[in-house]
Amino acid sequence: MGPVVRSARGGCMRPTSIVNWFAALFASLALEGCSSHSGRRTFITAAARNAHRTGCSLRDVQLLAGHKSIEITQGYIDGDTSGQRRLVASL
Repeated sequence: MGPVVRSARGGCMRPTSIVNWFAALFASLALEGCSSHSGRRTFITAAARNAHRTGCSLRDVQLLAGHKSIEITQGYIDGDTSGQRRLVASL
């Protein structure tokens, strides 16, 4: 499968290099409050919300995130109040 993010030389990037790359990118775009970690939270939340549509489970999201436990993954998933209301209304 290989690395998700490759360096300019084609190899895998170290985690610190990825953090620095995102910081430089967000600074060049004048985006405040963004970080490599906020992108990670966004990805994990989106993956968790869409897992059932692809036949996946939260365990698959956990594995993609590289977490040792589902409890850690759970902490990354943001809630959605309006979504919760729609869910209850659909019952």
